Amino acid sequence: MADQTHYVTLGVAGGLFAVPVESVQQILEIQPIAAMPNAPADFIGLIDVRGQNVPVIDLRAKLALPAAADTQNTRIIVLDVSVENATRRFGLKTDQVFEVTGLDEGALEPPPDLGARWRADCVAGVGRRAGAFVTVLDLDQLFLADALSSDSAVETLQTN
Repeated sequence: MADQTHYVTLGVAGGLFAVPVESVQQILEIQPIAAMPNAPADFIGLIDVRGQNVPVIDLRAKLALPAAADTQNTRIIVLDVSVENATRRFGLKTDQVFEVTGLDEGALEPPPDLGARWRADCVAGVGRRAGAFVTVLDLDQLFLADALSSDSAVETLQTN
């Protein structure tokens, strides 16, 4: 039997995505988010998680998917991500969270190569679960650019 890695599966815009379970610190219901001035479109703002300012990224916006209103299923997944040799905490707003599931490492396929038309660096691989495609996200790449913009926003909030 092939080695399995466990993932938290989540839904966004009708698609099925997965993040490594070891990165997930907690899953929160949607809550008020403090907007930050001049922030990138995918950086919604900050939430307080046990006294810590946590930047929240909208996965729909990050993946260039159309915006949608929050629902009773909307969740914020609090993640610890390795960015630039440091562990950083982010919130990732998703349409819904499904379950923890195992995917065979050997069964993950690389993202399709579309050349310069699509940057696939935030996709670690594509698997299948119950007949559906599961896009496994590379969190380090997904959050790389956000680390810089959220650091300055958190510093601004902490100094005020």
